[in-house]
Amino acid sequence: MYQRILDEVDVGVHAVDETGKTIIYNKKMMQMESMDIQDVLHKNLLDVFMFKDNQSSTLVKALQEGKETKNVKQTYFNNRGREITTNNNTIPIFANGRIHGAVEIANDVTKLEKLLKGNINSKGATRYTFDSITGNSLAIKEVVEAAKRASRTSSYVLIVGETGTGKELFAQSIHNASGRFSGPFISQNCAALPDNLIESLLFGTKKGAFTGAADHPGLFEQAEGGTLLLDEINSLNLNLQAKLLRVLQEKTIRRIGDTKDTPVDVRVIANMNEDPIDAIAKNRLRKDLYYRLGVVTIFIPPLRERKEDIPLLVQNFIDKYNERFQMQVKGLSDEVQQSFLEYDWHGNIRELEHVIEAAMNIMMDEEVIKFSHLPFQFRNRMHLKERMIPISTVESFIEERTDVIVPLKEQLNQFEKSYIEHVLKKNDYNISRSAKLLGLSRQSLQYRMKKLLIDCN
Repeated sequence: MYQRILDEVDVGVHAVDETGKTIIYNKKMMQMESMDIQDVLHKNLLDVFMFKDNQSSTLVKALQEGKETKNVKQTYFNNRGREITTNNNTIPIFANGRIHGAVEIANDVTKLEKLLKGNINSKGATRYTFDSITGNSLAIKEVVEAAKRASRTSSYVLIVGETGTGKELFAQSIHNASGRFSGPFISQNCAALPDNLIESLLFGTKKGAFTGAADHPGLFEQAEGGTLLLDEINSLNLNLQAKLLRVLQEKTIRRIGDTKDTPVDVRVIANMNEDPIDAIAKNRLRKDLYYRLGVVTIFIPPLRERKEDIPLLVQNFIDKYNERFQMQVKGLSDEVQQSFLEYDWHGNIRELEHVIEAAMNIMMDEEVIKFSHLPFQFRNRMHLKERMIPISTVESFIEERTDVIVPLKEQLNQFEKSYIEHVLKKNDYNISRSAKLLGLSRQSLQYRMKKLLIDCN
């Protein structure tokens, strides 16, 4: 009963004898410190845990000084170097006038401490620099180098990349490496608002311009001396693109309803998720705006073109969510690693991060992400890909059998026969199992075998 009660209470309980050896270590304390009981029990406290230079163990202090302490925050490290922060009540145990040990009742505040530190680190509009960009591939190194060169000037920049490739990360990095780093960085998604609102948001309004209008500066005026990021610039209608072009050329803005121009000193960085030439051809981007914005054009490669960066990105995301979820995941299984390298990642780095986060959400005490931990949609797409026959195999099949063009029906029958024979052979000619793999009923498979003259003997 005593042991069960200790393990059920929702506080950590750690007791040491007069020599500093652990004699009580409950389940909650094990969870807080990510330790196994055999690593701590009957061992000297200072042989297991490490403390910062300016701190000492509150338990050891209770033994040495015989003083009770309450609500003392302590930061220390477990035997794997993981940082832990607890709020402790520590009580020396006296008997017959001398200290026989000490007990500590602790509450875990590690997550709270990390959140507070995170809020301090993320103050300000921009969090990313070029050091935040992960990758050792030649493709990404070339793009980073081009972006670094662009940060030395105040020319407009157009960043092109598929969804999830990290366009805003590059935009913030350019801003933070430029002479405008101390100025504001303002980001606006041009697809997020209707045209009438986006115009007043960008250029501002003059009191009386329309019912309810007040004097209000637009994003260009708010970004004075800094950088304005216009995301999905190709979603702006062509009339607004023309007004934007005038601002970029003249470096002045005119609020809606106003009669005078206001000079602005703003560097514009624009993002788009399609090739600008395609956008111009489909009348989604003005050619003259492209020439003005694309003084420096940066094309971010999709993840499928830099797959050698996947292991490094994976480890970064595992470290990120280990810290956020208080977990100790070490890496991927060989099967997951291989599937990640084979997958095309149409959602790019954002999709990779979401897959890692989703997997770690359903893990318990495992240290390796296995295929069963991955989201159902991802596993389903991988299984579907495995079942698909590469087009090169089909082409090879055709070339091996004929040099002349035959009717489509005849060619399909030949391929169907070869494929069914292949599946039957792989399953030792077990018709029920083969039919299940082919997605057919047993009767349907037997009918096709008879029709195509396939013999199982």
